[in-house]
Amino acid sequence: MSDFTLNATVRSDEGKGASRRLRREEGRVPAIVYGGKAKPTSISLLAKEMWKALEDESFFSSVLTLEIDGKKESVILRDLQRHPAQQILLHADFQRVSANTKVHLKVPLHFLNEDSCKGVKAGGIVSHTLNELEISAPASKLPEFIEVDLANLEMDGTIHISDIKLPAGVESVDLAHGEDHDLVVASVHKPRGAIEAEGEEGEGEAEGESGEE
Repeated sequence: MSDFTLNATVRSDEGKGASRRLRREEGRVPAIVYGGKAKPTSISLLAKEMWKALEDESFFSSVLTLEIDGKKESVILRDLQRHPAQQILLHADFQRVSANTKVHLKVPLHFLNEDSCKGVKAGGIVSHTLNELEISAPASKLPEFIEVDLANLEMDGTIHISDIKLPAGVESVDLAHGEDHDLVVASVHKPRGAIEAEGEEGEGEAEGESGEE
């Protein structure tokens, strides 16, 4: 697991005006920490530290350490609000967790052997239907990402969620809802141009046959 530690301070001033001052004058991001046995706590973090952490995709699927006025708390990022037009972080929500806290969140999928899979070697292209997977796992076993090996994926073949080997202790939220939720993750098919060319060849052959005496 990546080690993310963010420094934070408790804030007493709340409301839209106070949040705007924090962002504009102090370069800080207003946030809240909730969950566990403690009461929700309003905090703020340095925007530059947040932006740096956000460069790593695993930040969204890792247990983070918040050092709030010197006291450390283990959390996961639950929500992050960004300005729709400007590079500004508006607000963050963090949930307190312990090692055994059962957590539901989405983790990125990393595709292996995509360029060398059987279907690609046969002239196909890979399509990703899912790029992340919603999982349930104890906080101590959260994976930063899940690998999907495409090596044996053949032309016109598909990989479903049930085909993915999940780490120990990790479950798919979709599969927990039944077989009908076993979604396609990736597939290999012929390029559109190749399909159209085959169709034209078929039409040509049919016309030739119809003209025979």
